[in-house]
Amino acid sequence: MITYPDFEKVDIRVGCILSVEDFPQARKPAYKLTIDFGTEIGIKRSSAQVVTRHNKEELTGSLVLAVVNFPTKQIGPFMSEVLTLGVADENGDVVLIRPAMEVPLGSRMF
Repeated sequence: MITYPDFEKVDIRVGCILSVEDFPQARKPAYKLTIDFGTEIGIKRSSAQVVTRHNKEELTGSLVLAVVNFPTKQIGPFMSEVLTLGVADENGDVVLIRPAMEVPLGSRMF
């Protein structure tokens, strides 16, 4: 079990997906996302294994939640700077977690 101060160490923010690119070099089907987290955090990149449940057109311009204070992770030739959050559906495919309403970019989850 973790404490609330432990949870507060995980910095989860709202970002807007600016662009979505195919990522054919990934081991599992994935997209490369460019996400704007507002002026405090800026623009970051992420790899997301969401191609089964999300298409590029739908994702572009949508809000997502991501952990912004994990270390950068190399995924093949790509450096993923944030962890975009999702949950598995009944088939194990990833569905992104997204705010139901518009909120300011960079808003922190609490």
